[in-house]
Amino acid sequence: MNLTRTANLLALALVIALAAVGCKKNPYGVTKLPPNGSGTTGGPGPGEMANGTAGGTNGVDSMNSGIPSNPAGAHDGWIEDAAIFKVNTIYFDLDSSVVKGSEKAKASAVADYLKGHPAQAVRVEGNCDERGTEEYNRSLGDRRAQAIREALVGLGLDSTRVDTISYGKDRPAEQGHDEAAYKKNRRADFVLLSPPK
Repeated sequence: MNLTRTANLLALALVIALAAVGCKKNPYGVTKLPPNGSGTTGGPGPGEMANGTAGGTNGVDSMNSGIPSNPAGAHDGWIEDAAIFKVNTIYFDLDSSVVKGSEKAKASAVADYLKGHPAQAVRVEGNCDERGTEEYNRSLGDRRAQAIREALVGLGLDSTRVDTISYGKDRPAEQGHDEAAYKKNRRADFVLLSPPK
């Protein structure tokens, strides 16, 4: 009886030890979330708006680039114009938030316009094609918008003039289910923001 009890205790200790060894501190294949719940991973549901900030709520954006984020609602009530920058929509490769060299001139044109109109701001809207989960696409859309924001700030814009939002796959530009439509949906749109009159 004592032998069985000892064997059971040893087996239990072995299971606990194996469980402790198997629990990695940084497991492979798991997306790290930004600190303190900032960022838009998992973001708003379909039809909901994010807070319109640069992805963070604690003063730094969700890509941890060191660029200060805007306070929530910084441009609430501003007049929106999505048509003015329609030709400057930036397109991305599959599963990428890297701004391609061929798309950088579009960001530069938006930055140049805003430099000439210092009272206005811009919202960058990150979008994805329909493939992938809601959470994944929301996060990818955020990374795309943040990459454009970082590019605009790098071109000399004040970070407080650039808001971002991710719509994930909720706002497709094309309704198709083929590569031609997917290419049009992997994008970042610009919306000009003007102060209320």
